[in-house]
Amino acid sequence: MAGYVLAIDQGTTSSRAIVFDGNMKIAGVGQKEFTQIFPKSGWVEHDPEEIWGSVVLTIRQAIRKAGIRASDIAAIGITNQRETVVVWERETGQAIHNAIVWQDRRTAGDCERMKGEGLETLFTERTGLLLDPYFSGTKLSWLLKNVEGARSRAANGDLCFGTIDTYLIWRLTGGRSFVTDATNASRTLIYNIAENRWDDDLLAILDIPAAMLPEVKDCADDFGVTDERLFGAAIPILGVAGDQQAATIGQACFEPGMIKSTYGTGCFAVLNTGSEIVPSKNRLLTTIAYRLDGETTYALEGSIFIAGAAVQWLRDGLGIIRKAEQTGQLADSADPEQAVYLVPAFTGLGAPHWDAEARGAIFGLTRNTGPAELSRAALEAVCYQTRDLLDAMHKDWQSDGRQTVLRVDGGMVASDWTMQRLADLLDAPVDRPTILETTALGAAWLAGSKAGVWPGREEFARRWARQRCFEPQMDDDVREAKIRGWKDAVRRTLTGG
Repeated sequence: MAGYVLAIDQGTTSSRAIVFDGNMKIAGVGQKEFTQIFPKSGWVEHDPEEIWGSVVLTIRQAIRKAGIRASDIAAIGITNQRETVVVWERETGQAIHNAIVWQDRRTAGDCERMKGEGLETLFTERTGLLLDPYFSGTKLSWLLKNVEGARSRAANGDLCFGTIDTYLIWRLTGGRSFVTDATNASRTLIYNIAENRWDDDLLAILDIPAAMLPEVKDCADDFGVTDERLFGAAIPILGVAGDQQAATIGQACFEPGMIKSTYGTGCFAVLNTGSEIVPSKNRLLTTIAYRLDGETTYALEGSIFIAGAAVQWLRDGLGIIRKAEQTGQLADSADPEQAVYLVPAFTGLGAPHWDAEARGAIFGLTRNTGPAELSRAALEAVCYQTRDLLDAMHKDWQSDGRQTVLRVDGGMVASDWTMQRLADLLDAPVDRPTILETTALGAAWLAGSKAGVWPGREEFARRWARQRCFEPQMDDDVREAKIRGWKDAVRRTLTGG
């Protein structure tokens, strides 16, 4: 067998499929964007059928571009936007409502109510998460409450709940596999990460019937086989991980203390804490990094809701750029005397603030502010938010003086300007790998190693290669002044500020 592995990377704005060859090199890629649905302010939805269609299309594209047949593929690995919720009919596979996306804030009031009832401590102790609309549990509860007859149908076993991985596996296998993996389960707000099981107490609080929940498996496991009619051959699905955990794996962050930061629609930093569950005192998330051979590895995670989406806003919302790639050049030409700050709280602020009601703001505008200064502010906002995350992580992960290794990936890291500014504002080196498709690579490695056609963990980690290291160059006084300005801007944006 040639060792080809297919990775499905189902993201927030597009679906991609990538065929890797036996040397873990990209042989073919398919990609398709899909519709973002905004029914109300702060609400974000996707059409599950459109997602499904985009995944099938991109898989066929990738196989065709790789010049292979489906029968040449040893295994499929899936990585996905996490926390996005789909509920569908067990009999037909038809979704009962649009998918509610991780960015959606419609359950902010429910979260505040439960916080007022003193329930957040229980949820955090069991799941490592906070009571925030970001996570799947309150979205699922909302669907069961607002779609007529849904809760009774769910209790009768007529409905299935899944994050996007579960929904895709169900469709790919023709409804034969109703499963998820430990990383996706750990983001639902109803999964006990210490005991690795759905939590009955939390299900009762949210009034979610256990009958609608999938089986939870390791990240490298038997998730079923694709329906032969889809691609011309039955292909085993052997790897699944949520997108940020897949990127952690793809960056070979297998040792405690290693950290990766991914820059896509949002930004997500994940710190491997090994077998140790580290409760955060700085409003980070404690989560499952991966589960392999029945052994769970944990992590601290910080989530920024808006990263690359701020650049999309400059392009699609304001129309001041035509292509995202223009922002780095514009930022480089910005007036250094203008201290313009963009706080991109378009859907609230994530870690370490967790303010669901905060909204975006721009500070420091003058008559001379133009596209260059706004571009710089959008890119710097990502860097400032990353610093906030890493500061919180270092406070939580402080025993033994352990140091972290920062590895970056995602679409934004192709910008040299952004990565240099990130190193400058972090006052730390930033490593950019030779393979930027680390999320898809992580999913592919899970499947390929399980299939026995790709190397094991140690050899995979040994093959990780750095393309460039960005060293900090900014003067300390300049950095400190800029950070003070950022903190002031965030303070003014917070609803309690």
